[in-house]
Amino acid sequence: MSLVCWKCGASLAGKLLPLSRLDTCPSCRTDLHACRLCRHFDAHRAGQCRELAAERVADKTRVNDCGWFVPRLEAYKGGGAIMAQASRSALDALFGDQAGVNPPCGGESARPASPAALKDLFKK
Repeated sequence: MSLVCWKCGASLAGKLLPLSRLDTCPSCRTDLHACRLCRHFDAHRAGQCRELAAERVADKTRVNDCGWFVPRLEAYKGGGAIMAQASRSALDALFGDQAGVNPPCGGESARPASPAALKDLFKK
């Protein structure tokens, strides 16, 4: 398994290790010397870092000066589009394809009803 970008999953095989602070992904141009690519990154921890001696970094997706940075191979989670399509399919199966059934307010169907239509609706 080779090193890949944490954001897009593009191969970083041509990059020299250790990664420089200036290194970016050749595909999506995101910063590589970022917490999201580090082996110490853990989204389930309070500070999102397993290294207790590391200084806190506010934005885990941007370049930083952390001296504990070590790139990890499994940083790319991927599957976002595939998971979204599967979720959309499950919702459509549950509720049916209701596109256009309830149009948003302010559209053409949101015009005021005539007095006769209102009288028929409320039949006093």
